[in-house]
Amino acid sequence: MAQVLEFRLPDLGEGLTEAEIVRWLVEVGDVVAVDQPVVEVETAKAMVDVPCPYGGVVTARFGEEGTEMPVGAPLLTVAVGESGAPADGGTSGAGASSDGASGARAPSDGSPGAGSASSGSSRSSRSAGSSGSSASSASSASSGNVLVGYGTSEAPSRRRRVRPASVPAASAAVPVPVPERAPAAPEGGADGVFVRDREPAGPVAVISPLVRRLARENGVDLRGLSGSGPEGLILRADVENALRAAAARGHTPAPAPVPDEGVVHGTRIPLRGVRGAVADKLSRSRREIPDATCWVDADATELLRARTAMNAAGGPKVSLLALLARICTAALARFPDLNSTVDLEAREVVRLEEVHLGFAAQTERGLVVPVVRDAHARDAESLTAEFARLTEAARAGTLTPADLTGGTFTLNNYGVFGVDGSTPIINHPEAAMLGVGRIVPKPWVHEGELAVRQVVQLSFTFDHRVCDGGTAGGFLRYVADCVEQPAVLLRTL
Repeated sequence: MAQVLEFRLPDLGEGLTEAEIVRWLVEVGDVVAVDQPVVEVETAKAMVDVPCPYGGVVTARFGEEGTEMPVGAPLLTVAVGESGAPADGGTSGAGASSDGASGARAPSDGSPGAGSASSGSSRSSRSAGSSGSSASSASSASSGNVLVGYGTSEAPSRRRRVRPASVPAASAAVPVPVPERAPAAPEGGADGVFVRDREPAGPVAVISPLVRRLARENGVDLRGLSGSGPEGLILRADVENALRAAAARGHTPAPAPVPDEGVVHGTRIPLRGVRGAVADKLSRSRREIPDATCWVDADATELLRARTAMNAAGGPKVSLLALLARICTAALARFPDLNSTVDLEAREVVRLEEVHLGFAAQTERGLVVPVVRDAHARDAESLTAEFARLTEAARAGTLTPADLTGGTFTLNNYGVFGVDGSTPIINHPEAAMLGVGRIVPKPWVHEGELAVRQVVQLSFTFDHRVCDGGTAGGFLRYVADCVEQPAVLLRTL
């Protein structure tokens, strides 16, 4: 007899708590293999293909495309042990649990972030069913791999969906309502599948947020309904039946009145995904970091000439951003307080040995800050290549959480937007950010005479806890000197 296993949205790493369903890759009735990607989701950091650790027949899907799901919410159920299920990955031989329940919960703790394959395998191989025997049978049908590129030992190529002629009755699954938040442990139901969410004021049975909203918007009193689901669970169909019955009697329930006092009218745009993550990070930066900003105009004519000469010499082209990055890493070597972070609990400033350089990149999904690892150890050509790779991945939406975290200092080239200056907000938990405006021809006193030169404004925001204005001013002046006279950089390397 087939065993129905539930696969929940795994922990996507880096503190992410939800993801939006972008595209389903399978449908109910499809046969899936172990580690086959089943859904494409978008987090606040990247697009991720989520593979299912079970092989078998898909019996239910939860959440429409465009729905935001919390970590731990059910994604789909798979009947394993069917004759039509793939034979690879140990998908056969999964039996029912010892207490007679036909389903067992998949791991709710998901996989780790990038680079933690071993821990992800050990964590995701555990099952969270209501009995120990169900956990062992569930793990026998699971690969232990949860996310492609985030701890998966080997990401398989996508397989063409194979739809069986019919799904056996034994594999039918009752749709599981999506909880408003991922519970620490299941309540109610021997198989741990149905999640209970008690109303604080009364004995209303379990309902999903969607069912609750449908009832609220149509004025249906849930306390007067008898649920048709397991153990009296109120389903969407119960609310819809109540609405049809009311309409047949010529009476339509009135929606609950919504007080208009204090409501701001206008188009509401949810702060979620990348926009929500940016809002949270910038708000935290403003709350925690006592920042200050200084700026200076610099003559970038010689820097542009140096770049032209380097590119004319043959070999890979060097970008202006790469030259500015080399200047930044040299400046941080002279002023190490600015490549640091503040440990509030220990009341310590932590100087960091490596420079992992973040750079702001505007994409269709919003502002992201990819990180160039070990920027201090790269030359201009290597920096150019890495900037190009990460920028292309940002535009394609394929950056991984590892590409977007761990920065120690940020370089923000807002000159591409045609503006001269800005007061950057520090990328928490870093201690400083250098902003670069557009380079434009301006009148400038050069060698005692008025001339037209290529001028750029440099803005520098720093955490006043890690240093005083003298250090910040020294850093910015050194950067400006290198921009005006690139030979200064060569003398100090």
